[in-house]
Amino acid sequence: MSTRSENEKKFGQWEELPGGGRRYRLDVTGRLGWLARYFKEVDANETTLRFRQEVYDDQGKLVETHEKFPVDKGHRKV
Repeated sequence: MSTRSENEKKFGQWEELPGGGRRYRLDVTGRLGWLARYFKEVDANETTLRFRQEVYDDQGKLVETHEKFPVDKGHRKV
């Protein structure tokens, strides 16, 4: 389990959620202009509740999602 300061350092962006939790976000740009956006939702104790990835094409259109936690549902085309 990561601490709040570790999550802040790794993800760099977050929003506060009701009940003291947070939704962290990390954007990773690929060489061909695609974007992978990672979201980590935690409760007030920084326990991970949900982790997912969204993939956007070079036009900024969401093309794929991948929920990884709590259950890995694999990549899903949008």
